[in-house]
Amino acid sequence: MNYQEWEKTVPIEITNDSLWKMEAYRLGLFLSDICWYDVTKLLKDRRTVRLSDQLYRSSGSISANLAEGYSRGTGKDRARFYEYALGSARECRDWYYKGRHILGTTITKHRIEFVTQRLCSINLLN
Repeated sequence: MNYQEWEKTVPIEITNDSLWKMEAYRLGLFLSDICWYDVTKLLKDRRTVRLSDQLYRSSGSISANLAEGYSRGTGKDRARFYEYALGSARECRDWYYKGRHILGTTITKHRIEFVTQRLCSINLLN
């Protein structure tokens, strides 16, 4: 599934929220969905069970931290959660690299590039 196809599957309760306007949130939510399939593959090898847990947690934390930060009243408080989201994106990228032996070159390259170019490069503080 690509991003455009995925967007059509997101419930209206989410897409009607003003948070949906934040590109990084949408990308983080998409990443956590595609990560589901990668984690399923990693779980099949007992050597990567813990890695899969960390990968899924970090990918889910990106959009979760953006959602929480978006709802904060002060800029300083909001910025802290946005920094957490960036940290989770970088952590997710790290776990993808570590899972490359099971996930394969094509998936790993795509996910690392997606996280780096689409999530780590967005400046949420401006």
